[in-house]
Amino acid sequence: MSKLFEPFRLGPVTLSNRVVMAPMTRSRATDAGKPDAQTALYYEQRATAGLIISEGVSISVQSQGYLFVPGLYTEAQVEAWRPVCDTVHAAGGRIFAQLWHVGRVSHPSTRADGSAPVSSVAVRANDTTCYGYREDGTPGRIAPAKPVALSIAQIQQTIQDYAQAAENAMQAGFDGVEIHAANGYLIEQFINAGLNTREDAYGGATIEGRTRLAIEVCDAVIARIGAQHTAIRFAPFGRFADMHPFAQETETWLYLAKVLNRRGLAYVHFNDQLIGGERCIGREFLARFRNAYAGTLMIAGGFERARAEAIIEDDLVDLVAFGIPYIANPDLVARMQNDWPLAERDPATVYGGAAAGYTTYPPYQGS
Repeated sequence: MSKLFEPFRLGPVTLSNRVVMAPMTRSRATDAGKPDAQTALYYEQRATAGLIISEGVSISVQSQGYLFVPGLYTEAQVEAWRPVCDTVHAAGGRIFAQLWHVGRVSHPSTRADGSAPVSSVAVRANDTTCYGYREDGTPGRIAPAKPVALSIAQIQQTIQDYAQAAENAMQAGFDGVEIHAANGYLIEQFINAGLNTREDAYGGATIEGRTRLAIEVCDAVIARIGAQHTAIRFAPFGRFADMHPFAQETETWLYLAKVLNRRGLAYVHFNDQLIGGERCIGREFLARFRNAYAGTLMIAGGFERARAEAIIEDDLVDLVAFGIPYIANPDLVARMQNDWPLAERDPATVYGGAAAGYTTYPPYQGS
């Protein structure tokens, strides 16, 4: 049997295979940030994945940058997630919550309090969008607003917001949490020295300073729920949301490998972004990270069965996450295992809306 379809031990749980459903924003939650019965059905349909990583889940009002995304910072939201987790578990699946703070990739219209976005520094994100209300009051893609630089006190509060959201996730029945530190969102806005020009303990001039927030968030979450339930996602060399190259970029990621290696995390997850037709993470870097980090390593980024099998067989990663294919193929594991054709998603129904394009894709029906 291909290793891709073999069981894999992840901390205290055994995954039925090494196929992971990657986190994907679908914008189907209520205005109160609560998932509903359609959300439960959506994840239940995909529970044959070895592990599901939920869509990004807001950790606070301040953290939200997209309309209609779920949260994990109120008791009502926790209660709403319980049937989702129960349904996935009843179907034999495992699910982690992705904890999300978008930082500057945001706009006041996306939050109930109308507050300005926050970031490492007060620099607007160019050439990117968030999902908020347009001037005519309709939802859609809009440019982020200029952020406010977080104070030290606000950084400490944000760290506690992550920890509380992690505790809330476990109360809701998740198997663990993935800290979203990729794709140009808040934590990466500190890691990226091309943006982070702070001159305090969280400043970008040193590797220790620029990685401090990521490490302190990990430590705070571990203190609440344990390392075996804690994971983190990075996008090394990624350029989404106005991220740019910076000095000692490789050294920064390898430093994080060594530091996190001592934490005993559930896994580290790489999003290998596609920029200008090329993937950002080369085999040489992946091998160097693998050598420095002894824990479970996962990767996402345009994979199909053959490439996923090859990268696992080469022992560069342990798990492979699939995103876009899971939108239209709830039975993706079976389709790959049996070489059945993949269905194509409808781009018009990816974000927002009701059941259409969300829970209406059927399993493979045969030729």
